[in-house]
Amino acid sequence: MTPETDETPPLPPLPITGVAEADRLLAEEPLALLLGMLLDQQVPMEWAFRGPWSLKQRLGGELDAIAIASLDPEALVAVFCDKPALHRYPAAMARRAHAVCLHVAERYDGDAGAIWRGERSAQKLYARIRQLPGYGEEKAKILLAILGKRFGVAPRGWKALALPFSDRVPRSAADVSGPEALARVRAFKREQKRRGLGKAD
Repeated sequence: MTPETDETPPLPPLPITGVAEADRLLAEEPLALLLGMLLDQQVPMEWAFRGPWSLKQRLGGELDAIAIASLDPEALVAVFCDKPALHRYPAAMARRAHAVCLHVAERYDGDAGAIWRGERSAQKLYARIRQLPGYGEEKAKILLAILGKRFGVAPRGWKALALPFSDRVPRSAADVSGPEALARVRAFKREQKRRGLGKAD
């Protein structure tokens, strides 16, 4: 994935999984980023964002939206459920992943990066993300913040749309720049849960 800035980060923009190859996949393949964010629900972030890399291996070394969309959804369920399962709720997440790939195949000719590549309107970008199956308001805002903070995809006004995930508080995957940052995000989530204000992964 090519950042929208002139300078390329020397390290993967989202070093979150604990596996170098999985982190690189998130940086290089937009579909991996979409699926990782999709899976980031009720499981540790490392597990969620490692999912696209594991899925790619199980699919013969290719992560292709059109190829996945052409599968019977239940065939993808079987892939997700094969031990070790790719998610705490593998069947449900497999169906959502299939729906995302079908959306990308039909709307963007299989090119997930076309969702944000060259888009200068933060409102249009956010609307495109919200149209993705399984992407509610919070998940869409976090992905917008990931694109802005980690990949340099920062159309004017993105910070306002992505609030509170665009601020400097370490609260989501958008704030993970390494193991220490991941620990800070996890501590923030635990504190939010303790105070009854959020969920811990």
